[in-house]
Amino acid sequence: MDKFLIAVDAVVFAYDKDYLKILLIKRGIEPFLNEWALPGGFLRKGESLEDSVKRELKEETNINDIFLKQLHTFSLINRDPRERVITTAYYALVNPENYKIKADTDALEVKWFNFNELPKLAFDHNEIIEMAINKLRKDIEFKPVGFELLPEYFTLAKLQKLYEIIFDKEIDKRNFRKKLLKTELIIETDKKDTGGVKRPARLYYFDKKRYFKFKATGFKFKII
Repeated sequence: MDKFLIAVDAVVFAYDKDYLKILLIKRGIEPFLNEWALPGGFLRKGESLEDSVKRELKEETNINDIFLKQLHTFSLINRDPRERVITTAYYALVNPENYKIKADTDALEVKWFNFNELPKLAFDHNEIIEMAINKLRKDIEFKPVGFELLPEYFTLAKLQKLYEIIFDKEIDKRNFRKKLLKTELIIETDKKDTGGVKRPARLYYFDKKRYFKFKATGFKFKII
């Protein structure tokens, strides 16, 4: 009987300084020593896949307590030069301000990379990331997952910029804001963003309770 190993990998997205970023680790072991890769590793006896990917993230990057969604299982025969390895990839959306990353165990270094400036990665990890970004684009059209990438309070311009980066295209400002406000899922505050050089913009926050109420009725968050 042919033998194979089971692994997990994590694609962690973040939005920082108007860039969509992905968390990578520099491998400290062969194969692909000193090359960049997704955080991940082998499933241990007695672990579920989800427990395994959470453990690997904590061990290699110091990130924990995040919601991970299963993406896809990758099973090409020669995807790992050592032996047959089947991996299940997960993806997550985080605000990087909430986490202090630190490399450990098999990782020599951990770093946020701009999505459009990724190096060639170990194994088939570039392919995994490509599938993850396509999944993110599909999800964000119908669900406000973008708010998971933003701070609690944000400007409409910041939210629009996030959508433009993810979809790699310009979005009409007037139409975007009209559709966004029509959803009734963002609440205007009396706070203003004073960090820029232009006139301070109004800050908003996401009404999660209203979203989950709408979601139960079949609501779709399609704003582009």
